[in-house]
Amino acid sequence: MIYGLRVCAIGGGTGLSALLSGLKLFIDPPPPGESRDGVYFADLSALVTVTDDGGSSGRLRDEFQMLPPGDIRNCLVALSEDESLLSSLFQHRFESGGELAGHNFGNLFLTALTAVTGDFSEAVRAASHVLAIRGRIFPSTNQRVSLIAELEGGERIAGETNISQSTKPIHRVHLDPESCRPPDDALEALAQADLVLIGPGSLYTSLIPNLLVPGVVDAIQTSGALVVYLSNMMTQPGETTGYSLADHVEALRQHAPKLILSHVLANSTSVPETTLARYREEGAYPVEPSSENALRCPLVLTDLIHPSPVFRHDGEKCALALQALFRRARVTATRS
Repeated sequence: MIYGLRVCAIGGGTGLSALLSGLKLFIDPPPPGESRDGVYFADLSALVTVTDDGGSSGRLRDEFQMLPPGDIRNCLVALSEDESLLSSLFQHRFESGGELAGHNFGNLFLTALTAVTGDFSEAVRAASHVLAIRGRIFPSTNQRVSLIAELEGGERIAGETNISQSTKPIHRVHLDPESCRPPDDALEALAQADLVLIGPGSLYTSLIPNLLVPGVVDAIQTSGALVVYLSNMMTQPGETTGYSLADHVEALRQHAPKLILSHVLANSTSVPETTLARYREEGAYPVEPSSENALRCPLVLTDLIHPSPVFRHDGEKCALALQALFRRARVTATRS
């Protein structure tokens, strides 16, 4: 049997865009007769965090009182049908001096579209048509929000950049204002999903902020979808120093108590020592695996590493692993 899945991926940063670039390779159904038990991603959407306040995105956010465009831009390029000239143009960063230095063309393009359309979500839809993306991208909220962290000991710091640079353990994060709302079409995509993916990405600054937007977790639970957390491969200095896989999952549950994970998907391949040494100098270490008892849901371990000097997820490997995971879950549910 061929399954055409409606998939919604949740996150931000480079982790989400890498995942989307792999998922889009399987958006078309397999040729007739090729597989009797195939899985493809018939409908692909992404819910993207909008708390970034650094770099080009932060400058545009402050100057034009808009949502930060950077993570959205990366996802647009990842889902673009043409990843050559037009995609390269969107990722082009102005390096020369002057006011444009440090800005990406894609960020400026989204800023101009927001001014023309009067709405950031409408600007994203227009850019999606320009790039002919294979899917849909939604900001997690259309309201300007800031991320606030409460550190161990009670200290509070504001702003995603400050939080990611803090060396003190994070106790909790929340949005300001907390009453922000997600776009209606984003809630609809979540409610209709067969497969909801959380991660990979920075735990407190890319993943959890999306789950804090009122209505998002409720829509996930309403869907009845398979909910999979894609584990980070490395800890992040300060933000998740010393975190095991179970610690990551527990942080998700603490911030979204209604969230029920169906599976955790994590990398099984060891990291080359030369690569590890480079990360250790930055204070980052592999995320230690945890038992299914500690995770309180099934764990799937498989090779997810991209063949490059940088230790990161391979989008295509993640897509293949998710296809296999869904097939196994389907067989188990049928037998039950």
